[in-house]
Parts: sequence; C-alpha cells; structure tokens
Amino acid sequence: MSAETALAGGNAGGKRIFFLYPNSVLQTEMVSELIRAEYEIYLLKDHEKARLIFKKYPDSVVFMNIDDGMKESQWEQYIRELQNDPELRELRIGILTYNNDAELARMYLMDLMVSAGFVKLSLGLKESTEIVLKVLEANEAHGRRKYLRIICGNRHATLNFQEGNRAYTGTVMDISSVGMACTFEPDPQFSAHAKAESIQLKLKGSLCLVSGIVMGTRREGELFTYVLLFDPKTGQDIKNTIRTFIQWSLQSYIEKELEALG
Repeated sequence: MSAETALAGGNAGGKRIFFLYPNSVLQTEMVSELIRAEYEIYLLKDHEKARLIFKKYPDSVVFMNIDDGMKESQWEQYIRELQNDPELRELRIGILTYNNDAELARMYLMDLMVSAGFVKLSLGLKESTEIVLKVLEANEAHGRRKYLRIICGNRHATLNFQEGNRAYTGTVMDISSVGMACTFEPDPQFSAHAKAESIQLKLKGSLCLVSGIVMGTRREGELFTYVLLFDPKTGQDIKNTIRTFIQWSLQSYIEKELEALG
C-alpha cells in the first residue's frame, strides 16, 4: 500500500469488504453503518477490474448487487468463474438483491453455495444491514483489531492548536476513531500522559475539535511522533467525521489501484 493513504494494521487479520455495484442506498446507508462498526469497506463498479482486485486480496468478503451491472445469467457465470479460480478459494461471496424469487435464492444458496449469504434488500435496510453485520461477524472480518486505523501523513490530514501565546501546527501520521499518531511544528515537548487540549483536526476539509492523552512517543529523524488517545467523551459526531475520512482514504486508495489496472 502507498505511504500516502493505506490501511495500518493489516497484519491484525481484518478482512477487506467489497461492495460490487452498490446502489445509492447501499452506499449512503448500509455502508455508513458498517463504517461505524469499524469495518474496512471498499466500493467497486467494474466486475472485471474487481476480479483482479480480488486476486490481489483473496482473503476478502464481497457483496454483489446482482440487480445491476450484468444480466442474471452473466452474474451466475461470473460467480462460478470466481469460485472455480484456485487463486480465489478464500474469497467469500455474498448476494444483495431486491428480487424475492425463491428459486433465485435457492440457486445461489444451494447450487452455487455462496459463503456470505443471500441478502434480500426488500426486507428493509435495517434488517438487511443486520444480516450483513452477522455475516461479517461470522467470517471474523474484524480480525484481532477492534478499531480501523489508516496511515495518512499527507496534506489531507493536518492539525493545529494553541498553548498560551504559541501556535502549533502538525501532520496526522495515522488515525482511528479512538486516537492518532502525529507530529508537531514546533515540538510541544509533551511528556508521557500529558493532556493535549482543543486540537483542531482538518481531515480533507472537515474540521473537528479533539482532546487527548499522550500515550507514547517515538523519534523519526528530527521530529517526535506523539501517540494520542482521544478523550473517552469524544462525541459521536466527531468520531463519524473521522470514520468518514477513513472511508474516503480507503476508497481513494482502491481507486488508484483500479486506475493502475487500466
């Protein structure tokens, strides 16, 4: 993964979760709930490029919206090809559809035996999302990590705060909904367990105010990187802003990979 925006903690065993041809409701509602649940989500809108992405990340879960992208017969053939590919034997496939045809469900569940279920979106968004969450839990998609953390360290993730008459600016090196690692200019020389108050984060143009406790430091060249744990009272709106940035970063990364595929 690129140094600019990549998942940190991939060794923690979490799975990438792809949505192939998600409709607008899935993108705005279901995906938002999954992000709040700290899952690593990517959206794909090209089944042939998706095949190449799956080969790069075979230990993933993909939910395919079979109401879009291809005809039903083509979806069936596509899924059979993925299942028969020895490079993709670890890929878990789930189906999303508004189609209530019992025979269609039987075909995917009994004939194709998709491993991540057949989700009827007609049940309603809340129930459908709960089913997807259960599938992800059953597939241990969180791995050993509890919170999704990304490496950023670029102009899209900066910060500033003021202490007395002195202003400090900085760069966020990595971030999750519960904490971050960052550098400052000039160095505020925080001691262990010092409290950092009223830090303004700028995450791709979105602003939020956080406070935290310094849990550790590490030296990188001439700069110290401080590891901050956010105040437990941090509001959900701030956490959602951070999660939205994380999702944007992940999607930006996968878009670059798709572009590289031609």
